[in-house]
Amino acid sequence: MIDVLEQPSMLDVSFAIRGGQVARDNAFCLSAALRARLPWLAEDFLSGIHPLKVVAGSDPLAILSTRTRLWLRVRRQRASQLESLCGSELDLGGQVIRLGDLNAREFVPHGTLYAYRVAADSDNEVAFMTQVTQLLQSEGISGQTICGRHHQISAGEARQHVFSLMVHGLDAERSQHLQHHGLGPHRLLGCGLFVPHKSASAV
Repeated sequence: MIDVLEQPSMLDVSFAIRGGQVARDNAFCLSAALRARLPWLAEDFLSGIHPLKVVAGSDPLAILSTRTRLWLRVRRQRASQLESLCGSELDLGGQVIRLGDLNAREFVPHGTLYAYRVAADSDNEVAFMTQVTQLLQSEGISGQTICGRHHQISAGEARQHVFSLMVHGLDAERSQHLQHHGLGPHRLLGCGLFVPHKSASAV
C-alpha cells in the first residue's frame, strides 16, 4: 500500500529567467549547465529539471516568454543549496540565460497529472503505453492514461524518444506518490516529471 508519509520529501523550486532565445531542443545543454554547478543533481534519481516553456514555433531557436521560469525538482534538504544560483548565468550551447529570484512550491494532490515528456524506447506508441502501464502498476497506480505526441530530444550524441502523457482519475494519495516518484528515466532531461493539469479533455 502506498503511504505518502513515507515518500521522499521532494518539492519544486523555480527561478525567474532573463534571456532572449534558447535552442528549442535545449534539455541536454540545460542539464549539462546545471550539473556543472550542482554535481549532486546527477547522484539522485528523483531529482529532475522541468522542460523550459518556450514560444511555439519550428525554428531551431525559440523565444523565451517573459513569464518562463526554470523549475527544478529536488529533495527538500537540497533546496537551500539552489540559492547559490540566483544571479548566475547559464550557457546553453551559446545562448545565455540569467537566473533571478528563487521560489519553492509544494506538491498539490490533483486528480489529473501531466508530464510533458516521458522517456520511450522507440516511436511505437503501443509499446510505450504497455511499458507505462507496467511502470504504473509496479507503483500501485491504476489511473487512466492518455498518450500525447511523440518527438525526440537530444541526449548528447544520441537522440531520445519521448511522449507526453496524462494520468487522470487519481486519488490524493496516488497523485502525491506519482509527483514524488515520477515515471521512467532521464529526469534531468525533463522526462517523467508530473505536474497538476486542469482537465484530461485538453489532450
